[in-house]
Amino acid sequence: MKVIEGGVTAPKGFQAAGIFAGIKKDKKDMAMVYSEVPCVVAGTFTTNVVKAAPVKWDQHVVYEVGKASAIVANSGIANACTGEEGYGYCRETAAKTAELLHVSEDQILVASTGVIGRQLPMDKIKGGVEKMIPLLSDAKAAGTLAAESIMTTDTIKKETAIEFTLGGKTVTIGAMSKGSGMIHPNMCTMLAFIMTDVAISRELLQKALSSVVKDTYNMISVDGDTSTNDTALLLANGLAGNPEITEENEDYETFVKALYQVNETLAKTMAGDGEGATALFECKVIHAKSKEEAVILSKSVITSNLTKAAIFGHDANWGRILCALGYSGVQFDPEKVDLYFESAAGKLKIIENGVDTGYSEEEATKILSEKAVTAIADMKMGEASATAWGCDLTYDYVKINADYRS
Repeated sequence: MKVIEGGVTAPKGFQAAGIFAGIKKDKKDMAMVYSEVPCVVAGTFTTNVVKAAPVKWDQHVVYEVGKASAIVANSGIANACTGEEGYGYCRETAAKTAELLHVSEDQILVASTGVIGRQLPMDKIKGGVEKMIPLLSDAKAAGTLAAESIMTTDTIKKETAIEFTLGGKTVTIGAMSKGSGMIHPNMCTMLAFIMTDVAISRELLQKALSSVVKDTYNMISVDGDTSTNDTALLLANGLAGNPEITEENEDYETFVKALYQVNETLAKTMAGDGEGATALFECKVIHAKSKEEAVILSKSVITSNLTKAAIFGHDANWGRILCALGYSGVQFDPEKVDLYFESAAGKLKIIENGVDTGYSEEEATKILSEKAVTAIADMKMGEASATAWGCDLTYDYVKINADYRS
């Protein structure tokens, strides 16, 4: 497998566009991704009881229609808590897009991110659709523009692509996402759009996405808030010409492995770009009794505000990590736990069998001062492991969210 430059336009047959439509004051705010032929589609969505109108629309397309030709996304306004009017605007957006692309409106997916409670300015949305369609391109730059156009408080665009071989054919997965705040396991204020030219059945496409999401997007957290708009969409148009994957064979396993790599990259990028963050904070739990317990333990650490604050301060306050493991709900012997800190600056054992090792505070601070920091907790209970990703908690997180609407 080879990581290549690009994003959603990297696979064969996909085009994209990104523009300023006037929804936001002065930043690009609408994106479109289009496939030259209809795709089979899979999706996963927020677990929040309060679901935005575009989530409901996309669930209809994914679960009942099963085919999609394009995605239209806007940033700035979430179209959440907008009632029947908001759902109607999803239909209007889809209808306008379908009319101009000459496809069925129930093959148009829509997505929104931004402030909750406001209605979409449909004159700007429809105008944006009209403006984007002539700009659709399979160029790498077009994919980048689309990735930039779905950003809200994100500080960097998030896109990636990977190339590999199936059945003697070169195939590609390309993706983009957004997410910086309101990020918490069980999907987050995140949008992820993944495109592939692989030929695969709809049923296995959904199974692959659902399995990968558990270990990628559902293992990140920035602030403990689960959004109303979380959406991950996976479209496959089959233009690579590989033998269609219709059973869980070697080709399917290769596809899942590649899909995992793409989504892990996006998930880690979102966690590291958490609002106000200065560092990606990773927690690896090893030698746990079960995968389920490893997941619970690792998430407990990266969601601990006290631990996140310590990471921001480059403070090896390991008691906060042991405490977070302890209130996770998993039973373990704290007097058997080893804990390490690791980064590009080195690796250091902080506690052994639950007791301080007498480590160098200076060395620990050096390790914790890197842009990516990992805590490794060895539970010494079994062979299971899990990794969760978060970020440090900074002054700027409060500043950003204190005036988010202004």
